[in-house]
Amino acid sequence: MLSVAVSGLAHLLTVAAYTNMRARATTYAAVLAQQKMEQLRGLAYGFDPGGGAVTDVDTDITVQPEWPRGGAGLQPSPPGVLAADTPGYVDYVDGKGASLGGAAAVPPPGTAYIRRWSVQPLPSSANTLVLQVLVMRAGPRRAADNRIGPGGRPADQAMLVSVKTRKGS
Repeated sequence: MLSVAVSGLAHLLTVAAYTNMRARATTYAAVLAQQKMEQLRGLAYGFDPGGGAVTDVDTDITVQPEWPRGGAGLQPSPPGVLAADTPGYVDYVDGKGASLGGAAAVPPPGTAYIRRWSVQPLPSSANTLVLQVLVMRAGPRRAADNRIGPGGRPADQAMLVSVKTRKGS
């Protein structure tokens, strides 16, 4: 009877450890998504004193620190950027949260997470953008890790959606 109880307890501890590991990965993905969303929301998108539209279309946020030139900024993204690594709309992060850049369509060695983002104008408003950030673990995943969780995506992914509206200064 004791061996049955210990066997059940061992299984419970294994399941708990696995669940904790997945929860940690999901939480970390959400933090990385929030960081990228804050970068996107921090880019210039407003009106100059004369009433002309101002949009940052140059800042490269695929690197840390971000570069003022050579990037996509808030340019509308091409179709499918959330489904595939698209230079200008992807960056790679190591296990400690350090940026590994995003110039390539292939993750560099040491990549633990992949961040992809989309910038789309809202069809009903010329002065509103829809920003989406998707973060997922990199590398091969076991079939069990690809199980769909609540919200319709694997448990180790995070997706944030926000809007940015052009405002006067």
